Amino acid sequence: MSNQDYALGLARALGGAIIFGLPLLMTMEMWSLGLDIHPARLLLFVCLNFGVLVVLSRFGGFEPTDSFSEDLLDALGAYAVGIAGSTLILSLFGLLYTSMPIGEFARMIAIQSIPTSFGAMLARKQLGEGEREKSQDQKRRSGEYAGELFLMLAGALFLAFNVAPTEEVILIGLKMTPWHSLALIAVSLFALHVLVFAVGLPGQERAPEGYGGIRLFLAYTIPGYAIAALVGLYILWTFGRVDGQAVHAIAGSMVVLGFPASIGAAIARLVV
Repeated sequence: MSNQDYALGLARALGGAIIFGLPLLMTMEMWSLGLDIHPARLLLFVCLNFGVLVVLSRFGGFEPTDSFSEDLLDALGAYAVGIAGSTLILSLFGLLYTSMPIGEFARMIAIQSIPTSFGAMLARKQLGEGEREKSQDQKRRSGEYAGELFLMLAGALFLAFNVAPTEEVILIGLKMTPWHSLALIAVSLFALHVLVFAVGLPGQERAPEGYGGIRLFLAYTIPGYAIAALVGLYILWTFGRVDGQAVHAIAGSMVVLGFPASIGAAIARLVV
């Protein structure tokens, strides 16, 4: 790849970082979380997110890659762009200032760099040539069973992260009855199954040969929803939303966040 192509990739990555991260960069709850989140939980999330970016690069990062070392550099580049984009926007908004304690400064940028780094990694698909730039190996990996489940995880993480900071997730979970929760689980499963296999979204794979509706539901839809629900629970834990909560309240919040997470898992191919 020439220096000009790499510079173009970085420019697209910055555009993707700002486009995907701007809603959260302008969300008050995210500003508060940046100041209050437990440093160890944030560090763990940043590390796990970096691991997701490394693997995501295998399916199509902001530049073509052919090896693990290139995927690693791709993820580092995406994170660097995410940090730069977050710092730029937060500074323009007057949310970062020189007298701020270094710990608060670092936490606010670190938490915002998660969605912006994700946007930077996905910029090639969204702002570039998309599927036409993907290699045959990348298309083959995304069609494998493990690849399908990973893309569901990435999609769930992306969409759930955009909703999880809000207080409404907890409020809705507390207002719902057990019957509401069961109905929401059923709707989440139905939406996940239909969006993946029935409506012909761009990049959607055909059902594997020999798979009927029940087998598809058991092999893809249920594991996909389980991944989405666990991703939602982990994000809630990271943000401290489950601390001191009763089991039923935690379960309610997980089901609520599992709904957008399952939608994110279903439409992962639209953004990856």
